[in-house]
Amino acid sequence: MSKFIIQVNGAAYASSASYNAYRFAKAALESGHEIERVFFYQDGVLNTNTLNSPASDEFDLTQAWVSLNQKYEVQLVNCVSAALRRGILSQNEAKENQRKHWNMEEPFEMGGLGELVTGIETADRVISF
Repeated sequence: MSKFIIQVNGAAYASSASYNAYRFAKAALESGHEIERVFFYQDGVLNTNTLNSPASDEFDLTQAWVSLNQKYEVQLVNCVSAALRRGILSQNEAKENQRKHWNMEEPFEMGGLGELVTGIETADRVISF
């Protein structure tokens, strides 16, 4: 079985990239493969906005990532620089930047490119969407 790093560059509802990343990750895990972590980068960080509110008849991609984490304990890491530039703040970043509100919560976490690099070192493959 393979160990993957999944890099998500596409926003939740702007293209099919994020949905395809989720479907790949889910299928890989269901087939017994391991996902070292999912790294949200560039516009991909928009997947982690807890204020995403799709219509009731649409697929809730943010919740799908949360469910994947809950079932398989997959680490979901946001690039902190990309997130801050796009207005995605965890409670800690909100506090550090003197903001009253935040829109990213667990199981998503902030990290840096270091998490991507260390994951690449231990993974068999990096799959970028």
